[in-house]
Amino acid sequence: MRIRRTLATATLAAIALTGAAVAPAQADATAVLTTDSPTGANVSVGDVLTANLVSGTAATFYSDATGSSGISCASSSFSATVTANPAAPGAAVEQLNTQTFDSCTSNVFGVTGVKSVTVTNLPFTNTVSDAPGNPVSLTPGSAGAMGTTVVLRTILGTVTCNYTNSTGISGTTSNTGNTIGFSAQPFALASGPGLCFSTGYFSATYGPVSDSSVAGNPLLYVN
Repeated sequence: MRIRRTLATATLAAIALTGAAVAPAQADATAVLTTDSPTGANVSVGDVLTANLVSGTAATFYSDATGSSGISCASSSFSATVTANPAAPGAAVEQLNTQTFDSCTSNVFGVTGVKSVTVTNLPFTNTVSDAPGNPVSLTPGSAGAMGTTVVLRTILGTVTCNYTNSTGISGTTSNTGNTIGFSAQPFALASGPGLCFSTGYFSATYGPVSDSSVAGNPLLYVN
């Protein structure tokens, strides 16, 4: 009887060890941000995301939310570093490090050209959620209020308009075209002469957004 019990115990132990050896490793949960597809590889913290304007579109800074008077830039791009990418559902966090604007023109009476449009007080914090509507929240960082400085050439000389937003702006993402966009988001005039409009409404759609830290720059998806 003792021999039988010993053999039985040894057999069960062998079966248990064999089962443990062949058990598949548990896969990582799908994160809020992935590449190549919604079920693709999770984006790593520290990866850098980049995008230009969607082809054929412009970044605009208009004098009212529904108008067409102000500044239009044919070229714009951004670069952001992923600082948190939890399992979906949830919200990923990015640090917006750079945002540039070029090839800008103005249709404001008295303005003969746009010398520069510069984003100030970077970095900003960008929170990307997979909640319904895929909302995005871009908020000020430690440097202070989000700022934009617009330098205009006018018939009377150079004019500088400084705009700020201390609470943040809202946008959305889409896996169709892998885009992130903002529509008529307000910035208040902080300083500048009467030629500067009192509120500047920013609109732009960037895409496709890609992960420049991975070979081949795979496209970004929000889950």
